[in-house]
Amino acid sequence: MEIESALVSHAQVAEAAVVGFPHDLKGEGICCFVRQPSTTTPRNSRAELIAHVREQIGAIATPDQIRFAAAVPKTRSGKIMRRLLRDIAAGRENIGDTTTLEDYTVLAKLREEDE
Repeated sequence: MEIESALVSHAQVAEAAVVGFPHDLKGEGICCFVRQPSTTTPRNSRAELIAHVREQIGAIATPDQIRFAAAVPKTRSGKIMRRLLRDIAAGRENIGDTTTLEDYTVLAKLREEDE
């Protein structure tokens, strides 16, 4: 949650979700899904957001991946479905149960952006 808070504190980030994924060297890496405000043009580089997190928290929290997304998957009650994001970050094809997912098009968009 600290990394998410650091990302959201950046003026050009509307929403962020952070999950772990298998990393060859570290065991587990940090993957950040970032949604920018609809009123702004996507101008932030990944390097700028990584530097922002390092400045706010420190080098230990440096994200390995930052993925820009139109939206993050949420349940009908508005909670972010981090399990699905972990599966996408890990490159898994089978993402399991999605019955509580509010908008199924979000998954398709995340997969498209992943390719």
